Amino acid sequence: MRNICLYFQVHQPYRFRTYRFFDIGHDYQYYDDFSNRSILQKITKKCYLPTNTLLLDLINKNKGKFKVSFSITGCFLEQCKKYSPETLKSFQDLAATGCVEFLAETYSHSLVSLKNEKEFAYQVKAHSRLIEELFGQKPTVFRNTELVYSDNIGEQVYKMGFKAMLSEGAKHILGWKSPNFVYCNAKVPKLKLLLRNFKLSDDIAYRFSNQDWSEWPLTAQKFSSWIHEIDKKDELINLFMDYETFGEHQWEGSGIFEFLKAFPAEILSKKQFVFSTPSEIASKYEPMAVLNVEHPISWADEERDLTAWLGNNLQREAFDNLYNLADDVAQIDDKSIKQDWYNLQTSDHFYYMCTKYFSDGAVHQYFNPFKSPYDAFINYMNILSDFTERVKKAPKHALSPLQDESVEKPKVIKEKKNANPKVEKAKPK
Repeated sequence: MRNICLYFQVHQPYRFRTYRFFDIGHDYQYYDDFSNRSILQKITKKCYLPTNTLLLDLINKNKGKFKVSFSITGCFLEQCKKYSPETLKSFQDLAATGCVEFLAETYSHSLVSLKNEKEFAYQVKAHSRLIEELFGQKPTVFRNTELVYSDNIGEQVYKMGFKAMLSEGAKHILGWKSPNFVYCNAKVPKLKLLLRNFKLSDDIAYRFSNQDWSEWPLTAQKFSSWIHEIDKKDELINLFMDYETFGEHQWEGSGIFEFLKAFPAEILSKKQFVFSTPSEIASKYEPMAVLNVEHPISWADEERDLTAWLGNNLQREAFDNLYNLADDVAQIDDKSIKQDWYNLQTSDHFYYMCTKYFSDGAVHQYFNPFKSPYDAFINYMNILSDFTERVKKAPKHALSPLQDESVEKPKVIKEKKNANPKVEKAKPK
């Protein structure tokens, strides 16, 4: 039996309010609470709750044969606690089935893996604690922000104790090889790599409702037939996508929920494939080959590189100025500074500064609160200037990021005193 791995990214950033030059030094309330609440609640109604309800029904209906996996950012879970506790509860209901795996990632959906190894490890540790507290699972598989991966990043991930990692099946990396096998890290062969089949994943995530597409309309039966026609030697199909694909990027009227509802039955009826989680696949298969990735790749754009976040001078200046503060922030106990430090690292802020045109740009522009990349840059740098002043004035101590346990656990953790691996008791108040 061959395997299908369904993985979904779940993330919403903390959006910043308009922060002007004259606010610097006088106001460190950076967030647009109205937008954060209204956007999360809107997407909850269109995507999170209906899709979670459908997945729960499919899992129960197929009696353990249908499985999915998620990586859910810490900043998303914090916002669920504040603005949509029913969404958090619905993810906990999925966790209780035993058919859903939760992966580790950076707490704030950051690009810290490119810049600071200690801070990277600290963020991943904080995220793993949160996942275990809320969902009763200690993650064993890692998924970096936007599937960013390189040989060096993989080596860092292995040192953190993970047995496998997700990445992109980029053509310029694979060459003639297929993404439908398990690979391994070039520096640490014990770290297994699961690669996204971007063609099949994007058929759902991006092309599903495109009426100019030659394959429109895409039905579960048609999509299943494509999977069953794949070379019999291929061991697995990794379908990785944003969770907002269902109901938000692809609206309900497109038929996306009918597609998802019919998909498991179409796959399972022919008995050639089973649904498996990333950890199950990593345990089941040995690597087919070493994957050499000297320069970081991602799942963004045609280039599958980092230019969506770090492709222009504005982005690089903001990114470098932010991480120049890392050593100082590591020596500070102030809880509000620590929280703002996390949120300033969220990759969306650099994405808003992007000046290139690309195939999936419209999806991200939909949530972009700024009229231009320059406006996004000015707003971010104003906030960063104020944050820098606060960091310089704050008392310092000698602890490193990995030693510093003074960071307040998010309230979403503190208020769940009875959380345990059975999940049922971890109900939001």
